[in-house]
Amino acid sequence: MVKLREMTISDYPQVIQLWMNTEAMLLRDADSQVNIERYLKRNLDLSFVAVQNGQTVGAILVGTDGRRGYVQHLAVDESKRGLGIGSQLIQRAVDALSDIGIDKTHLFVAHDNIGAQELYSKLGWFPRDEVRMYSFNSCDNADI
Repeated sequence: MVKLREMTISDYPQVIQLWMNTEAMLLRDADSQVNIERYLKRNLDLSFVAVQNGQTVGAILVGTDGRRGYVQHLAVDESKRGLGIGSQLIQRAVDALSDIGIDKTHLFVAHDNIGAQELYSKLGWFPRDEVRMYSFNSCDNADI
């Protein structure tokens, strides 16, 4: 049986391994343990892990700017896909955001990650082709 619970920084070793083993997952220096710990503290009760037999088999990193929710990383162990774990994690995150008054949530998916795009479409998410994301980096580290 898979149990969902809030992600804590003690989950980081298993979560980062899951993310690293997930195809098309874009990881950067911003995903370091120190940065994830800061993120979790700023976004209490919004990120979750799916645990089975003591092993993390799914994870979702979620935050808010106070107006909108943002799903940063959703991953499910390849051997556990198709069992609804990703759908449960997404729903848990959306519910947690709704509980604090955040009704609209965004996420970013790599253009070539067709599997994730299909999952999100099936769950009622839709692409926003009328906007383009821009980034600005205020430090010398291009991999942040």
